[in-house]
Amino acid sequence: MTEIAYVRGDATAPQAKGVKIVAHVCNDLGGWGKGFVLALSRRWPEPEAAFRRWHRERAGNDFGLGAAQFVQVEPYVWVANLVGQRGTRTARSTGVPVRYEAIDAALGLLADKAVELGASVHMPRIGCGLAGGSWAKVEPLVLRRLVERGIPVTVYDFGA
Repeated sequence: MTEIAYVRGDATAPQAKGVKIVAHVCNDLGGWGKGFVLALSRRWPEPEAAFRRWHRERAGNDFGLGAAQFVQVEPYVWVANLVGQRGTRTARSTGVPVRYEAIDAALGLLADKAVELGASVHMPRIGCGLAGGSWAKVEPLVLRRLVERGIPVTVYDFGA
């Protein structure tokens, strides 16, 4: 596979055989309650609980921009919480919360985990929803970090 597969559908129901990792971008404030995470939490409670614990215990762990947490939710399905967003958008905020360098670093960790598990990666257009990022900037990171390492990647456009 030398490119990303784009499909219509739900990234929380990955369409592939074997081990799958569902990846998404989180903020560095420990917030979980808008966007794609709502679909994740409806399907599996573990990623939210793990993320909140990871944030709460951040003084003693690697939580922060560019970090990644991997949570097994089914025998062949994992969720990757990728910290690639500084804060959240508010009515007063200027600029966007997305941090491309953090997404890039977290994708590197995701690639290592995918290789270790022999997994394919499934995601929405990460960093492009509430984080306010541009897919034109995120896609090359996904290509370089994952696809060029031979990891199958599927991007899901929900309801498109």
